[in-house]
Amino acid sequence: MFKKILIANRGEIACRVAATARRMGLRTVAVYSDADANAKHVAACDEAVHLGGSAPKDSYLRWERILEAAKATGAEAVHPGYGFLSENEDFAQACQAAGLVFIGPPASAIQAMGLKAESKRLMAQAGVPLVPGYHGQDQDGQLLKKEADRIGYPVLIKASAGGGGKGMRAVDRAEDFEAALASCRREAKNSFGDDAVLVEKYVQRPRHIEIQVFGDTQGNCVWLFERDCSVQRRHQKVLEEAPAPGMTPEMRKRMGEAAVAAARAVNYVGAGTVEFIVEQRGKEMDFFFMEMNTRLQVEHPVTEAITGLDLVEWQLRVAAGQPLPLKQDELRIHGHAIEARICAENPDNNFLPATGRLLVYRKPECSAFTISDVRVDDGVREGDEISLFYDSMIAKLIVHGDTREQALARLDEALARTHIVGLATNVQFLRHVVKSRSFAQADLDTALIPREQAALFKQDKVGLPLAAAAAVAATLKREKSLEGRDPFSRRDGWRSHGATTRRFAFQFGGEAKQADLAYLHDGGLSLTVGNLSGPLHWQPRGDALDVQFAGRRALAHVYAQGEVDHVFTPEGAAQIVAVDLLAHAGEGESDGGRLTAPMPGKVVSFAVKAGDAVKKGQALAVMEAMKMEHTIAAPADGTVAEVLYAPGDQVAEGAELLKLAAA
Repeated sequence: MFKKILIANRGEIACRVAATARRMGLRTVAVYSDADANAKHVAACDEAVHLGGSAPKDSYLRWERILEAAKATGAEAVHPGYGFLSENEDFAQACQAAGLVFIGPPASAIQAMGLKAESKRLMAQAGVPLVPGYHGQDQDGQLLKKEADRIGYPVLIKASAGGGGKGMRAVDRAEDFEAALASCRREAKNSFGDDAVLVEKYVQRPRHIEIQVFGDTQGNCVWLFERDCSVQRRHQKVLEEAPAPGMTPEMRKRMGEAAVAAARAVNYVGAGTVEFIVEQRGKEMDFFFMEMNTRLQVEHPVTEAITGLDLVEWQLRVAAGQPLPLKQDELRIHGHAIEARICAENPDNNFLPATGRLLVYRKPECSAFTISDVRVDDGVREGDEISLFYDSMIAKLIVHGDTREQALARLDEALARTHIVGLATNVQFLRHVVKSRSFAQADLDTALIPREQAALFKQDKVGLPLAAAAAVAATLKREKSLEGRDPFSRRDGWRSHGATTRRFAFQFGGEAKQADLAYLHDGGLSLTVGNLSGPLHWQPRGDALDVQFAGRRALAHVYAQGEVDHVFTPEGAAQIVAVDLLAHAGEGESDGGRLTAPMPGKVVSFAVKAGDAVKKGQALAVMEAMKMEHTIAAPADGTVAEVLYAPGDQVAEGAELLKLAAA
């Protein structure tokens, strides 16, 4: 076994690998960029080496610098994690040439499976079922359009070298094909350095089910059951679970054996995932090979939870030349596990990524690795910055239960105990998904989120009365903490004659609201919010508040940040924004024809120039942030008065991109 390994990655996966290495008695070397100088993964390792600038191309993608760091620190092997260089055959070969062990598959397997078109041809030879499509090397646009017409719409355009939903577009109509192809190619070139694509039939009501495989250098290969990753947004996974609901033993065996056949076709070694698209026809299901990810997956913890195994330990042992720890007939499924990806994004605004500082980051009580009720994998701490340079994922929340129903209940409770303040996240959205009819009843497919959108988006589960009561109680608690022994410093509203009423003006859900608090002679409090009035009772419970008002009682956590109180309850979260009526007098002017950047990022292109007439909904510009493209559309008919940036410019959130004069 190795004595020291270098982890060529960042964030939660670097922390994850470091934890297993430490448990096994291995020393670790971290690498970091300018932006990550004080990152959690740096502190998690025994040594750390600076790579360069904040952008991945200046740091985590500089594999020559990584090899230098490995040699300088005496590392014997390199763990690539996932993303960045994990599926780069040149890097794997360079590690071998430098006398380092690449903790992953042979470069030949990465190369064979890295290009989707080539991997499809290999799978056809191995007898693995394929979706009808075009996987050829001729990338002429007219030919691709002709092939799409032949296959029949809807079709799916996919970057041949891609993954993670990048460089992928579903096309419903022939007239939309060329624009979708151009966008796919741009995104693929930017993300993978290769703009080749393939075109496939878009399977109706598909499920995304993948099989975890593992091979060793002795020729052994096993499959460690399946994961259902059907709940997706923008072709990126949101929730993953194992085992897949509704999976029969016969179907599981067929898919597992097909996955092993795929792995053996490329002499696979280490951890890999064979992804299948599953077509549902009533109670019948057919599966088709989609791609193989030649690395550890983001969602590997759910497999660890149901098997009780540490897959990173398996990776290290196999890379050191040891045989697989278990044979196929020794593997068993224990209970059910679900993983939720907690991301810095705004689900109510088309999942636009968010950046900012984690002013508050509180997690549920959890354990690490394998079987535990609740587990959190992350690479951040309270106070850390979520920057625009890397992926938007903050953490992975994994729960395990004896049954799916128990796991669902534990996941919702754990999400309720996850409190993040400082930037937009998808935590409340995840709670809505978990409670939705489709997910609760395991009615799964990749269109679950659009199908359930009425129950998922813009949902205020914490009503105005309870949120206002919690915010008022939090204000009273803060004021009480400022009281001294001097009776004149007391802030209990006492007056020598008459009752005292105090007015709170605030915004809730973007609307102006008001609450009136009356201090009663008997020392009690009466609160009026809208048309509801009644006693307000509150008392501290640790770091929370036990609040009772208008027949409701909740244990609320309230975090004050400037004028905003962030309220978290078991039912959901809300924000109360205090309003100074004098300071806000005269507001209400319109932004007119401003078109602003919805997030920080880079301007990719403008589709218009000054003087052009545009229609409502017409694409005006394309921005890129956190490795995804976003189209800026015209909010109304008009004429472009001025374009304020050029392609390639970096812009801040809210920056005015162009001016649009009304028609």
